[in-house]
Amino acid sequence: MCGIAGYSLSPESRIDRTRAAQALLAGIAERGADAVGYAWRRPGAAATVHKQRSGASALLEHVRVPQEASTALIHVRDYTKGHPTIAANNHPVRHGSVIGIHNGVILNDEQVLADHGFVRAEPDMTVDSEAIFALAEEAEGRAEALEELRGSMAAAWLDERRDDVLFLARGVGRPLWVGHGDREAFFASTVVALELVERYTGIELRKQPLVEGRLVALREGEFAWSERFTPDTSFEEEPLPAVRAPQEGAHCLRRLAAIAAL
Repeated sequence: MCGIAGYSLSPESRIDRTRAAQALLAGIAERGADAVGYAWRRPGAAATVHKQRSGASALLEHVRVPQEASTALIHVRDYTKGHPTIAANNHPVRHGSVIGIHNGVILNDEQVLADHGFVRAEPDMTVDSEAIFALAEEAEGRAEALEELRGSMAAAWLDERRDDVLFLARGVGRPLWVGHGDREAFFASTVVALELVERYTGIELRKQPLVEGRLVALREGEFAWSERFTPDTSFEEEPLPAVRAPQEGAHCLRRLAAIAAL
């Protein structure tokens, strides 16, 4: 189990980009402590990515997202495949022009990579999530490509070839919540993370879960388009515990409250 979160914002949105990212990070912190990372992008520019092998509590106070940023991705990792000592395995994961984050387990990643002749972005990578983003790059975001994947998935990604577009996709077995404001769209693995955004930015969000088998594209805080796909459900996965790193979540919530009080 991992935690994913992020946002798409209009240039007119006055939301503090850094505070919003910190609130989201605190809201998913309890879902993994093997690695943590985030990425952001200004319109017309390449994405900036930071990741480190630690829990969220070691990163929370160092998160910095410029006010001109339109999109952000945030991830905490509880790894299954792809050891976190290899930085390329940690999220956000880059494959070509695509930078993405994933919660779940892809069981046929090696087969997908081989069938398409995809070459790993870095030689030592073994993380299963790369198969998602390799397909996303080749298909340029078309949802039907995700039907090749077997396993559980909630994912989000940016494609540097497409300005200001944030993709969200939910297969099966993992939650994904979306919250909309007037000029903002947020997503997270938990509704609690969206509630923290409301508390610490003063925005009110219309919150709902993304349905399984749906890809959504967001641009400048608004819904752009949506596609359906049929996830492969022919697998079984053992039930997961509610949280993996409760101490990380508790610590981040305390520090977030202290940061906001300054």
